[in-house]
Formats: sequence, C-alpha cells, structure tokens
Amino acid sequence: MTGIAPVDSVDVQIIVDNVTDSLSSVPSFVETELGGLARRRGGAWVLGGACLCCAAHGLSCLLTLRRGDSVHTVLFDSGPEDRTFEQNVSRLGIDLGPVEAMVLSHGHWDHAGAMLRALQLVRDRNGGREVPCYMHPDMFRSRSAKMPDGSFRLMEDVPSEAALTAHGGRVIVTREAQAIAGNTVYVSGEIPRRSGFEVGMPGQHRRTLDNKGWELDELLIDERFVAFHVRDKGLVVLTACSHAGVVNVLAHARDCFPGVKLHAVLGGLHLSGINERIIPQTVAALGDFGLDVIAAGHCTGWRAMTALANAFGDGKLVPLAVGKRMRF
Repeated sequence: MTGIAPVDSVDVQIIVDNVTDSLSSVPSFVETELGGLARRRGGAWVLGGACLCCAAHGLSCLLTLRRGDSVHTVLFDSGPEDRTFEQNVSRLGIDLGPVEAMVLSHGHWDHAGAMLRALQLVRDRNGGREVPCYMHPDMFRSRSAKMPDGSFRLMEDVPSEAALTAHGGRVIVTREAQAIAGNTVYVSGEIPRRSGFEVGMPGQHRRTLDNKGWELDELLIDERFVAFHVRDKGLVVLTACSHAGVVNVLAHARDCFPGVKLHAVLGGLHLSGINERIIPQTVAALGDFGLDVIAAGHCTGWRAMTALANAFGDGKLVPLAVGKRMRF
C-alpha cells in the first residue's frame, strides 16, 4: 500500500460538471456557485449571465489540501473542451498557478479534452515550470463505441504523451498506485473488479496494438480513483466516472486503507444509459460502506439520483454542480 498523510482540510472546487444549480439548499460544508461569487465580490457586483459558469458533459475538480503550514493543489481531470474549462476557471476566480500536478482519471474525452489548455493556463501563472501529469498507459489507446448496426463511433483521443510534453507536462505513466502532492493525495493503481454486477461500459472498443482493428474494451482497466485522508473524518474518494463500478472503487479504497473510515465518495457513478439496470444493486451495496457523504454528479443520471435520494435522504446525498465548492 502507498500511504498518505492525513490533512487538516481540503477544498474540492467543481470546475466542470453536467449540471448547474445555485438555487437548491446545500449543507454547511458546501458553497454554491453564487455563494462563492458573493464571497469573492462582496456587495459590489450585479447578477447576470456574464457571472455564470457553463455546465458541460464532463468533470473537472481542483483540490486544495492543507496540512499544517503546507498547501498542495492538484487538478483532477479537465472536462471536455477548452472554452468551458477556461471560462469557468475565470468566472470562479481560480488561480491555477499553485497547481503542482494534474491527474487524468481515465482515457475519455469528457475528462481529458481541455488538458492541453489547462497546462497552458497553469504555466502562464507558475512562471513556465513543467507540471507533472499522471497517466495510465492504456489511456492513450484510441476508443470507440460499437453501434447496433455494427459500425464504430469514434471517440476523441486523449492528448498524446508528446503533446502533453510539448505543452509543458512532465508525463508520468504507470499502472501502479502513487502518493503525490507532498504525500497528501493517493492516486490508485488498477481497480480490481469483484462485485459481479458492475461490468464497465458495454459496447466500448479500443484499437488493437497493431492498429489494424478493434478489440473489446468494456472494463476500462486504465481508470483510477484519487483519495485523501481528512483528519478526524476519514477517507474521501474521488471517482470521476466509476466505469470500474463505484462499489468496486470503494471496496478497493477500503482495502488500500485498512482501518480508515470511508467518509465520502465524490464524482460520477455512471448509472445512466445501459447501466440504469444496476441501480438497485449499486444503491443497496453503497449502504455497506458507512459513508457520510455521497456527492454524485456528472454521469450518474437522474434515475440513480432519485434512487440515492430515496435510500439515503438529504443528509448524505449532495449532488454535484458546476461551481460548487466542498470543504472536507
């Protein structure tokens, strides 16, 4: 096991998510997009469209971790494209200069599409220093979805290692778990698939290594989670899409940190589309982890959100939205 040091507190700023929602009530540890705007600008601002972030199909989170006098900042995924990422960073008043590492959760365009622009923005603010980028080797394989008529719908590739390097990234490619950001952030290795009902992304394929055809790639073995340990609360697990299955993700996190309480899970649970069929099993299994917070968003889907709300109530379910900031 790669250990990490407990931190005093962590802010998770949602830069990109599928949903915008500043009107619903939130618990005390969550700040909405408009709440953050009011905090930053005080009374000298006028509410209008130019203030607001843009929702998009994807996910990007900025982690700010505090441990004693040390502060560490990590960007987890970048969302689907440059404009949304850059606009939301600007409207949220985020300074990307302190970002000391970027982590890509898995090789899908809706999480990697703005990586190159994100690197540029970080280096514009950090004096041009290179930025470590943590990747899995399988993320760089071209992917597609097989359609009912047998054709393949191509997916945009993740930026190549060469492109990331050219934009100032120091690319670290591995299948193994790592501790980064001053030993405060855990980047998992490959996630074992044990639940039995979580089967990945049915119909997904990837290019064969000889680049002559397609092979089945439903399990997305390149997907990793990120976690941090908040003192007196426990482990917070960020699962960007849960192609591995959120139950498998949490079971592996528990194995990686024996004796540490699982406090929260945050991210997409991928219970929409064809995976709606496993909502009942997933919701039932989540009850076994003793979570205090289920911060679901991105690809979770409204049917799963409804089931989670019915099972866990307002006390535990905290839906994600672009611009929200959660302090653990």
